[in-house]
Amino acid sequence: MDKRPIGVFDSGLGGLTVVKELMKELPAEDIVYFGDTARIPYGTRSREIVIKYSSQSVRFLLSKNVKLAVIACNTASASSFEYLKNTFDLPLVGVIQPGAQAAAEATRNGKVGVIGTSGTIRSRAYPNAIKAVNPDISVYDQPCTLFVPIVEEGWSNTEIARLTAERYLKGLKQHEIDTLVLGCTHYPLLENTISHVMGPDVRLINPAVNTALKVKEILENSGRLNQEKKQGKIEFYVSDFGQGFQTIGGRFLGTEIHAECIDIEQY
Repeated sequence: MDKRPIGVFDSGLGGLTVVKELMKELPAEDIVYFGDTARIPYGTRSREIVIKYSSQSVRFLLSKNVKLAVIACNTASASSFEYLKNTFDLPLVGVIQPGAQAAAEATRNGKVGVIGTSGTIRSRAYPNAIKAVNPDISVYDQPCTLFVPIVEEGWSNTEIARLTAERYLKGLKQHEIDTLVLGCTHYPLLENTISHVMGPDVRLINPAVNTALKVKEILENSGRLNQEKKQGKIEFYVSDFGQGFQTIGGRFLGTEIHAECIDIEQY
């Protein structure tokens, strides 16, 4: 048994959707969460900058003695996973591979859609990962830049969200996909709206769910599960309070949260 916490980092607060799934699957585990709110968004940054920011996040989490780190950001997973894996002596889990695996297994007609930030879509990380599982699958992707601010404004179930989704998703519907990957950690908050637009025959894949299952599998196989009979605690850290992290984050998790601001440039 390993009582050390799980580390989770994201460019902001979208990674809290991953935290929510970790809490369901691993209720006894303590979690340290870092949101790089001073430097959000990552989706428009160069690969080199995303690697720099992600490395600082991992070093911060290591200072908290974590036993595993989750890259709960699609852009960071796409741009920096291999570099981080080769640089740090720490088990790492990204959100790309678990989501891609789930999508490849879910599709019935071999047509999968992926939506995400411009950075994630530009990286081609999801199509590459899905085709690595099954090269016969056709993958169609679409950047949905406005979805993040819509979620952070609390407009996920509004007419604005529906009209925006209809505009973004029109092309994917024409490709007759039967599976759609929500390739940004904010997008599960739009699940109802996206599902309404796509229709009942399209299965939505939330990589946060599959990421949490992957973390559980790694901890079980390595004997690192915290098996104490207690509810795990979560510590929240941010690099800036300007994004309303506590208010919006509380909406994500459905509970009040309190965060501490740190100087990430020290790491």
